[in-house]
Amino acid sequence: MSLVEVRKRALNVETTYHEGGPRADPPLRMGAAIAVVNNPYAGRYEPDLMPFMAELRGLGREMAQELADALGADKVQAYGKAMIVGVDGELEHGSVWHEAGGWAMRQVLGEPKAIVPASKAVGSAGYRIMCPVHNIHACYVRSHFNAMDVGIQDAPRPREILFALVMATGGRVHSRLGGLLMKDVKGDDGQR
Repeated sequence: MSLVEVRKRALNVETTYHEGGPRADPPLRMGAAIAVVNNPYAGRYEPDLMPFMAELRGLGREMAQELADALGADKVQAYGKAMIVGVDGELEHGSVWHEAGGWAMRQVLGEPKAIVPASKAVGSAGYRIMCPVHNIHACYVRSHFNAMDVGIQDAPRPREILFALVMATGGRVHSRLGGLLMKDVKGDDGQR
């Protein structure tokens, strides 16, 4: 029997044309692929979470591909991941997504080097979380420090986990605060 039982999935894409200044060309597109799954360890302590993490790799890959297809994989410049564990679980149950979701995005996007930022929480149905994102090749590209609000109204239920992947086609609209620029990225260490 599989440890991964999906109750529902969602794909959300938003497009930002301006933030009060001139119209962005092209506009920024950000998307979130979300899955709500049963938490096989809810209500009890499980010392070995590795089998759950291993089984989630397939779901992570499917979600990453769906999101990259929606935004255009060649256009994706930023990424991140988030998890919300229902109240009968523990934060560590959501942490299985670090590998399963993070590596899935890297595979789909051609193995970029930057770490995939994350946020996680234990919460009740309707809880929303800000998922951080940054540049896929160099995490110090300041223009790409951003976040996307993710969640689903009826999730996670107490014995569920909400897993999310987020991608963006660029940095913040009207970014003008300096720092490392995209054109100066060397991209060989994931940092600068």
